[in-house]
Amino acid sequence: MSLDFSPWVPPSITIQHSVDRFPVRRIYTIGRNYSDHAAETGLGNNGASVPGVSLKPADSVIGNHDTLIYPPATQHLDPEVEMVIAIGTAGNNIEPENALEHIFGYAVGLDVIRRDVMRECIANEHSWDLCKSFSGASPVGDIASASDIGHPINGEISLRVNGELRQAGDIASLIWNPANIVSNLSRYGTLEPGDLIFTGTPKGPRPVERGDLLEASMAGVGFLNVRVG
Repeated sequence: MSLDFSPWVPPSITIQHSVDRFPVRRIYTIGRNYSDHAAETGLGNNGASVPGVSLKPADSVIGNHDTLIYPPATQHLDPEVEMVIAIGTAGNNIEPENALEHIFGYAVGLDVIRRDVMRECIANEHSWDLCKSFSGASPVGDIASASDIGHPINGEISLRVNGELRQAGDIASLIWNPANIVSNLSRYGTLEPGDLIFTGTPKGPRPVERGDLLEASMAGVGFLNVRVG
């Protein structure tokens, strides 16, 4: 059998202290996982017993020092700094006490959102796909393997724009921690190696413009620098 065109090649992310790269399969994003951000959105988390989840296409990934091309159909582009979980071992119906065994490592990332489009989607009771699914919507820094750094339970996460501090929080404030998130997602389908999970953002995201330099960092994990083009 021949193909009419060359097959799509999945993006990959640099792994710290390794010549290997992490191929990206699927991207999950967790919403309203810091109470301060949930409060400022006016949406809250309604005391939910499970986290809210959205999906993004794998081809939205860009890496460290790449250019984030300003997408069409928006005047309000918001980057949200987040800890990213990289899945290394497949599993479904994973118990929380076993969940960390399935995590390959961690990175700092930006969940980039067309905020004005998101508001339209909410007002019209549409899905959020159009606000989160575009080229460059998922910048991810180099992945630190759990074998190198363990499994972080606290640590500052921050975003600076042109040197100005925009967001700062601590992953100790996550409502649903990595083990809870992995366990919950695995109830709905098999998590596979290459899956990424953005774990939510603290308060403070604000819009960025073309030319802005975005500098994200997470203590003990790494950094991510991208420029809006």
